[in-house]
Amino acid sequence: MNDLKIVLFICNWGPHAAFQMLQDSCRHMPHQVRMIRIPCSGRMSRALLFKAFETGADGVALVGCEPGSCRYGSGTGIAERNVQDTRGILELLGLGKDRLRLATFLPEQSEALLEFLQQFHADVERMGKSPVIPVPKTQPGESGRDLAARILTSHDIYACQDCGKCSSACPMSLCGKPFSPRAMAGSIIGGNIGSASVVSDVWSCLTCGICYDRCPSAVDFPRFIRDMRQVHRRAGTAGQEAHEGFFQALMRTMTSPDLDIRHWDWLPEDIQVDGQSKTLFFGGCAPYFDTFFGRTLGVKTCDILIDSLRLLNFFDIFPALLPGERCCGHDLLWTGDRDSFIRLARLNVDAIEERGIEEVVTSCPECYRTLAIDYPEHGIPISFKVTHIFDLAEKEIDKGAIGFEKLNRTLTFQDPCRLARLGGPGELPRKLISRLKPRGFEEMRDRGNSALCCGNCAWTGCDSYTKALQVKRLRQARETGSNLLVTACPKCQIHLRCAMEDPFLGDEIRMEMMDLTSIVARTIRWE
Repeated sequence: MNDLKIVLFICNWGPHAAFQMLQDSCRHMPHQVRMIRIPCSGRMSRALLFKAFETGADGVALVGCEPGSCRYGSGTGIAERNVQDTRGILELLGLGKDRLRLATFLPEQSEALLEFLQQFHADVERMGKSPVIPVPKTQPGESGRDLAARILTSHDIYACQDCGKCSSACPMSLCGKPFSPRAMAGSIIGGNIGSASVVSDVWSCLTCGICYDRCPSAVDFPRFIRDMRQVHRRAGTAGQEAHEGFFQALMRTMTSPDLDIRHWDWLPEDIQVDGQSKTLFFGGCAPYFDTFFGRTLGVKTCDILIDSLRLLNFFDIFPALLPGERCCGHDLLWTGDRDSFIRLARLNVDAIEERGIEEVVTSCPECYRTLAIDYPEHGIPISFKVTHIFDLAEKEIDKGAIGFEKLNRTLTFQDPCRLARLGGPGELPRKLISRLKPRGFEEMRDRGNSALCCGNCAWTGCDSYTKALQVKRLRQARETGSNLLVTACPKCQIHLRCAMEDPFLGDEIRMEMMDLTSIVARTIRWE
């Protein structure tokens, strides 16, 4: 296979000396291997390793120094962890973990390095070409100014009354960030779409929807920001994506139709599903979240999916699953990559409709909004009903003969933005909480339509201000006297748990968290 693409990331120190020795002695090396010299193997983050596969690599080798010989001390250990996590992601995608290898060498081990490269090349040749199709660059369309003008009109930004209610309620403004939705709207109306301040603000917005909720003219600012990001991305002024854009790269990779994704291989055997069911459970990205964050944050968002399925089984619902389930595409859409979002959405809808599914149930607020609202809004009609699991659970519980075990905890609740304000069943979480039997339920100062965002949306804008917002929210939760923070979105758990890692605040903001679906599933019983 002469068209194989194998990328070799090689540390600048010990192993590069061994590689140089092979070159100097004119030793034959597989010509498909492209060598990229790096400062240290520990500098190759999970995002950088995965980026190679997103852009068409069939195999990637990371070669570093032998343990104990790393010039920077911890580089080899960091490389081992990053490679292990990325291999886990590749396995979930069906690419196979063996397409990524880590090896270490001393300067004098040139023959061992050559043997490794030859063997790795043979292994990749046996696995064959990667099914990943690199996403093409966006083709030039209408000018940025013309597109911006159309977006201004479509979202009725000209109806802005310059009252300032959006800016005075914006969580980012209240955390001290020089950020104003009103000022941004005025600048874009004035034609300054490419100014540094506008670009920064477009990518800093949390799209949490509080401004939309407070606007007397009902200007849908979150959707406006979403579409403006498309303008900026096409102009090459995309913002900083958290984790070096890992999750956006993951979703773009999923637009390759021939991937043999293994989304549900980890599912416990006691979960009952039915491949012939007309009801489908759509899980979302929890398996990828846990693989990526499990080592650093200890998150277990897959528990939400397991408990969701157990809850459905409790109601004698045995849903179908898509073995090759892909991400819904929420984060691509909300970071301006509309073209990739459309490709991913079509693959999802085709896979669901091929099975004759009549109803899709999901526990993720972002999946719910994306499937139910964003797909049809972007020209992808759906023939199935989309139901949030809270809605389903409330209707089943309301039939009677169902109770809950006592829960010796005092609860408080974190509203997800996509449920509280942006199209979800915002009232249902509290209805379900009212049915539980906890020791107590105490609301935070900002709640419901006024709830503070967890500090991040679509993996953008992670900075000191968003961390301040997360700390503020956790302090509000602690002020209630509760000892269990109930969430309803996997990302809320991830972002708030990340803030809890602050080494200076420590126990001041640390709280146990659990998803509402898990609490319902673990305490529900027949009476």
